[in-house]
Parts: sequence; structure tokens; C-alpha cells
Amino acid sequence: MQQGGELAYLLVHERAFREVRKKHLREAGKKVRLKRHILLLSKLLEDIGGCHFAFYVVSAAPQEIVESALEGIVPADHIYASQLAFDEEGRVAGVSTLRAGYGKVVILDELRAQAPIGHNRLVYVGDGSSDVHVMLHVNRLEGLTIAVSENRFLAQIAKRSVLSDDALSILAPIAEEILGWKTAEIRAFFEQHGFILREWEKVQTDRLSIVSAAQEAETHTSADRALEEKSEAFPHMGDGRMGVDCTPAAARVTAQPQPVRTERKPSEAGSRVEPVIAQGGRR
Repeated sequence: MQQGGELAYLLVHERAFREVRKKHLREAGKKVRLKRHILLLSKLLEDIGGCHFAFYVVSAAPQEIVESALEGIVPADHIYASQLAFDEEGRVAGVSTLRAGYGKVVILDELRAQAPIGHNRLVYVGDGSSDVHVMLHVNRLEGLTIAVSENRFLAQIAKRSVLSDDALSILAPIAEEILGWKTAEIRAFFEQHGFILREWEKVQTDRLSIVSAAQEAETHTSADRALEEKSEAFPHMGDGRMGVDCTPAAARVTAQPQPVRTERKPSEAGSRVEPVIAQGGRR
């Protein structure tokens, strides 16, 4: 399953969603909480700093949900989302096209082929795991990638990250990276359209995991001790790592499975012998 396509597959395979129909998907779309000023964002991008940006939505969610959520904001022919198949009674029966992972890359390349623009004028905004592949693709083309969530995978890939509850926030990195505007010019642009940039914190986030040296040393000591105990308990396993075949290749003999017979001395009568099954090797 492609990351980001979980909803589409749940609608098809989860028994709880067996009765979901197209009308239910549209109803769900009306309940989606959108960021503010998406419509204004699309209008401003039509002519900003002498540049025209075509506004498209590529989503891993079902087409019916996305169209319903963006009705009156983004034209249906500018929305590329996952396509579901429906049976004769209108229930979800399968997934025709999934717009997740490389599915988004395909759509992006199709749109890019239709527009006579340079690759470095391509802007992609993403917020989830289904945007990882397409962001890497846009970066390779030297376009601008913007993450609008705290998704740690996107933050490592995107050239810029913007956290805001207002869709107009992505205009800041676009104006800086593509139009070459300074901070004062960007603030003036927002004020010209009736907005004030009250807060604009440019920060770089470092993620650190810190433990004490003594604790780390104790952890390694405990792990080594456990490894030694396994080695003593299972001397036939070589270096003690269960599931790893340490026998030299030249010494291996292929033979038919033979029944294993365990003999115990009278003094061992009180102990139990448990079979151990270990599978080793890598594909």
C-alpha cells in the first residue's frame, strides 16, 4: 500500500465501510476543515510580481471528498485525486487510480509537460507522507518545495517549511525564493491586500535525543551480557546471535530433515526441553 492511500484502501477492504456510497463521500468532504483564504491564495497567485501561477490540487484522498471540500474554491478540472470504482448500487467497489507516492509524480510530470515554464519555477506544497516522493522529484528539478506541517520526513526534504493556519502563508517563501522579494516588500504586499504579518519567526528546528553517558554504557553492558548468556545457552549457534547461520559455506551439507531425538539423563528428569525454531539468512 502506498503511503497516503490508506483511506482509499480502507473504503474498499474494511467491512465497516461496505455501505459507503458516493454521496457519503461528498458529505464527508463538506466537513473537512480547510485553512483560511485558499480561494484568495489562488487569486493572488494568478498575478503576483509579474508572474502567473496555475493552481492545482493533487491529493491521495478520494476525488469525491476533495471536490466537495474545495467546491467553489478550486475548479474540478484542477483537482487530481484518487479515483474509486463503484458497483451498480453506488457502493465503493475498488480503487481505479491512487494519487499517492509515485502517483503524484506522474500527475506532476503531466502538468509540467502542459505548461511552458522552467523547472525551477515549479512550486510544490505538501503536508503528509504521500508527498515525500514528489518533493524529492521537484527538488531534483530544482523547483521549490514547501512543507506546511510538522511531518518530520517532509521537514528534512522540503527547501522551506511554513507553519500557519492561513493558506496565504506560503506566499512568503514563494516571494522570497522565486520573486526575490525582501522582507519589507513581502510585508508591504500583505498590507496592500488588507493583512498584517503580526508574527514571522524564521527558525531552524534541530531534533536531538540526549541520554546520560552512564545510562548509555549500562545499556550496552546489559546487551553484551544478554548476548553472552545466549551464546552459552546455545553453543551451536556460533556467536550467540539467534537466527544467524555462522557455519562456513564450504562446510554446509544439504540433507533431508531428520527427526530430532532428545535424550535425558535421570538427573534431568525434572527439567523441560523446549524446541527452538530459528530462521536465518537474508533474502
